[in-house]
Amino acid sequence: MDLKVTQKTSPKVRRSLEWTALLSFALALFLWWLIARLANLPAFILPSPGEVALRFWKALSDGSLLANTLATLTEVLLGLLAGTGMAVALGYVIAQSRWFEQLVSPFLVASQAIPIVAIAPLLVIWLGPGMLSKVLICSLIVFFPVLVNTVVGLRAVPRPLHDLMGSLRASRMQTLRYLELPAALPILLGGLRIGATLSVIGAIVGELVGSNRGLGFLINVARGQYDTALVFVAVFTLILLALALYGLVSLAEKKLLVWQERQ
Repeated sequence: MDLKVTQKTSPKVRRSLEWTALLSFALALFLWWLIARLANLPAFILPSPGEVALRFWKALSDGSLLANTLATLTEVLLGLLAGTGMAVALGYVIAQSRWFEQLVSPFLVASQAIPIVAIAPLLVIWLGPGMLSKVLICSLIVFFPVLVNTVVGLRAVPRPLHDLMGSLRASRMQTLRYLELPAALPILLGGLRIGATLSVIGAIVGELVGSNRGLGFLINVARGQYDTALVFVAVFTLILLALALYGLVSLAEKKLLVWQERQ
């Protein structure tokens, strides 16, 4: 009975949340317009929403926004793919071996104590201002949260299920495919959602340090020309990219974990 009530009311709750989000966005726009109008600040300090909208249309019309967005998106996707792949592979090895965990844990924890902003200039110097340095920065910032979730997810698999697979004479690959990966997938996808948003930060950090394309490059150019409206345009585009990636991971989570909803 309780399950049926939850399933009937959940669409109403979802619509309520959507309307709340839209109202919050509209209120934020109104407050922004009100502050810009009452403060009477010049556009290079605080442009109004209308000025930002006009600048967005101009950047979209001349192709600069689309070209730089595609460059950043390419770096983000490649970095996310590389960082996730390395994290899952290493996380599996760590989850299987306590000895290996003790060996590499100090280095992994120490690596997180170094801000990515501090090492990004070095990577750009060593690898050049091209795409490779940006992809590597994205991979590094994605790596740790996905790694931790992979280890936690794999170790959360109940021991009796491992014993059951052993009694069925399952190979290591069969155990990974039919037991460990499905059982760890909810936690792994949770880490991937975090990594998807962090990957955008990694790409922008690399582009701000040194690049000739991308939204970070666009921000640098706009900042040098005191084109604050264009800075706002680039920042809002980054927010949309992060939201889109987060939404895609959430959609994949719903498709892959449909068995949880059935339960």
